Amino acid sequence: MTGVDKAVVLGGHFTYFITVFLMVAGLFIVIARGNLIKKLVGLGIFQTSVYLLYIAPGKLVGGTAPILSDAFTVYSNPLPHVLILTAIVVGVATLALGLALAVRIREAYDSIEEDEILAQDVSASSTRPQA
Repeated sequence: MTGVDKAVVLGGHFTYFITVFLMVAGLFIVIARGNLIKKLVGLGIFQTSVYLLYIAPGKLVGGTAPILSDAFTVYSNPLPHVLILTAIVVGVATLALGLALAVRIREAYDSIEEDEILAQDVSASSTRPQA
């Protein structure tokens, strides 16, 4: 394999590199941040990487929609795209629920930082009389 052939093969996997980068970045944001809104943003980035992971192999170079004709021999599979549309709807609903929970937590604890919420819970449980 020459250097040009290796570059073409490496360029063919570009979407997978982007997918892995987004997946690691989203997971890092979810784990490293204490702000609930930032955690939801991290989950959104992670979900986007999963969408890319499913869509990338679904498109074939030179492929067309699966309409039977003598003019076409290579077809792209539409199933990954349909599944991703469903996943996007579920992701939007999950994000909306997460944001609603963040609003309720903000109303109850006057904060969306995990450390402050945990500190309030610990202090409330230590002052509560034991039964």
